[in-house]
Amino acid sequence: MKQRNLNTRRDFMKSAAVITSGTLGLTMLPQFSTATPLPSENRINVMGPREGFSPQIGTLVSMMDWMRMVILMPVEGISVKELDFLLDENSNSIGAMLLHLAATERFYQVHTFEGKEWGDFSKEDLDRFDVAMNLGDEARKTIKGNNLNYYLDIMTEVRENTIKEFKKRDDKWLMSVDEKFPWGPTNNYCKWFHVCEHESNHNGQFKYIKTRLPGGKFSRG
Repeated sequence: MKQRNLNTRRDFMKSAAVITSGTLGLTMLPQFSTATPLPSENRINVMGPREGFSPQIGTLVSMMDWMRMVILMPVEGISVKELDFLLDENSNSIGAMLLHLAATERFYQVHTFEGKEWGDFSKEDLDRFDVAMNLGDEARKTIKGNNLNYYLDIMTEVRENTIKEFKKRDDKWLMSVDEKFPWGPTNNYCKWFHVCEHESNHNGQFKYIKTRLPGGKFSRG
């Protein structure tokens, strides 16, 4: 049983990586039968520079790829009903939070790539992402009835744009400091690391909600 679960987890790790930046190869785990080590960009668990990016941006991309793989594991095979499930009247659904992650990344794109002040978003972006960004009552009313692919497609679309824009920039841009950011002096590296660790925060929520789904389909872990 333990071996079967391990194999299942490894299989999903391989499939989850397909919707990351596209910098990953098909090999997800070290190939011990290969005499010459594979380049680090072909191994999901090796953090570091990636081909096509400046060194620090590539390292950031490797972290974002890994975190995206991890947050998709708890939602594998989840149904529409489970995506819409609310623990109580004040909670957020897994589906809404997946869209929230895409919204957060999109707004950071506008802020850092387009150089706009935080909150200076287009009507198109607000119409598409503002409810998901803020969550709460409006999200509970409107973000529902969608299957998993609906959310994954949007997340992939947004991430592909992030990767495209990262390739245009260098480490000097990544390290540049915004002296007027609400958090205090904050560089682009910190802003984009926040996008990454933000997914980790919601990953814990996904796992917790799964343990509370009606019918006891999922277990802790």
